[in-house]
Amino acid sequence: MRALLIAGDRSGSGKTSITLALAALLAKSMTVQTFKVGMDYIDPSYLTAASGRPCRNLDTFVMNEAEMREIFSFGCQGADLALIEGVRGLYEGSDPVGDQGSTAAVAKLFDLPVVLVVNARSITRSAAAVVKGFQVLDPAIRIVGVILNQVSGERHAEKATTAISHYCDLPVLGAIPRTDDISLTMRHLGLVPFREGAVQKGFQDQFASVTGMVGEAVDPDAVAALAVDVIPQSPLPGVFSRGRKPDVTVGIALDEAFNFYYADLFDIFPALGASLLPFSPLSDSLPDADGYILGGGYPELFLPALEGNDQAREAIREASAGGTPIYAECGGLMYLTDTLSVARGFAGTDYTREFQMCGAIPGRTEIPSRRIVRYVTGDALSVCPFWQGPVRGHEFHYSAISLDATARFAYRLTRGEGIRDRNDGVVMHRTLGSYTHLHPVSSREFFRGFVEACRTGGKV
Repeated sequence: MRALLIAGDRSGSGKTSITLALAALLAKSMTVQTFKVGMDYIDPSYLTAASGRPCRNLDTFVMNEAEMREIFSFGCQGADLALIEGVRGLYEGSDPVGDQGSTAAVAKLFDLPVVLVVNARSITRSAAAVVKGFQVLDPAIRIVGVILNQVSGERHAEKATTAISHYCDLPVLGAIPRTDDISLTMRHLGLVPFREGAVQKGFQDQFASVTGMVGEAVDPDAVAALAVDVIPQSPLPGVFSRGRKPDVTVGIALDEAFNFYYADLFDIFPALGASLLPFSPLSDSLPDADGYILGGGYPELFLPALEGNDQAREAIREASAGGTPIYAECGGLMYLTDTLSVARGFAGTDYTREFQMCGAIPGRTEIPSRRIVRYVTGDALSVCPFWQGPVRGHEFHYSAISLDATARFAYRLTRGEGIRDRNDGVVMHRTLGSYTHLHPVSSREFFRGFVEACRTGGKV
């Protein structure tokens, strides 16, 4: 199998749209497995759609080396090409000095060649200075080609290409014209999720337009030719192995409002002996299950429907009060509170209104609030119903939650904001709701504890 990494010189370089287009074009003639650097849900949803295979995340802050190699090895089974999309700029990570959490760290771990996407708007010779800086900063990174984006015309492309060839000794694989059409629809926390965007009027046409534009400017076969042979290693055999017949059923909220899940979750749970049963809090009744997961998403955009499905809300409140294990992250946490208030003008709303939610966790959610996007570290304490130990994850939200002063918290954070005063993971009965998002591989013991709680009727 062969592998290649697509990185950007900055956020907004266009690497996501370009990687999507390349994945879709190459998938016509080979089996493409995509990966996304960083703890992101939305880009992977698009990459999954483009390649036809579940995109998986790689992150050197949240995961250790063995875990990333296992994810890479498992994901690459049956693939001809692994196409990895970076996060932000090539060298951006958790700290200003050092590789942790960066695209560069993943490139070095797997010894991957890098194609650098450069936003060349209004620069020609300076484009070579940008690329040269990326080459010099860390000689261990093998930049093998450049794709120029936001180019104003043939003369612009010619000048920048000549400069990069002369000063950097690198091929320019294509120059994409300056246009707004290459930017996919955005929202307050990033791209609109594919699950939701796919049903929006005109989205498929927009995606086809981006793919066609990139295909005209860049030869996908020339890009794929720069990939190198890799031998995926499996240092953690058994992480995804289904060692026991499923004896637990876990209901999982999965619809336009709740869809922030890492692809590995759907492989980890069967390996732990649990079957996942999807349902929609927007329209379905709560299915009969041993436990429930409510992931993140954009519940704030579907509040009338969520409030209107009072049968599901009441059933979740009753299940929580009865001790059924429930785990919720971010949007799921917001849904579990008593109410969710949205201010007029947020995300296009034409009202200021408070909506009734589940009431499983006493408290109020307000949106918008300060935007929070950062890594999280801390410890799961004895009050945590599923597991105690170190916590590493990510939080990104635009809301604030007010809880009673007597609220019990499962996590004490050393890095990150949490719900209140660096406390996160509010606990009611066997229900845990947090802003912190956990990855199912790096936090597999937590999820093992959750499944065991489901298996024993809430008693760990």
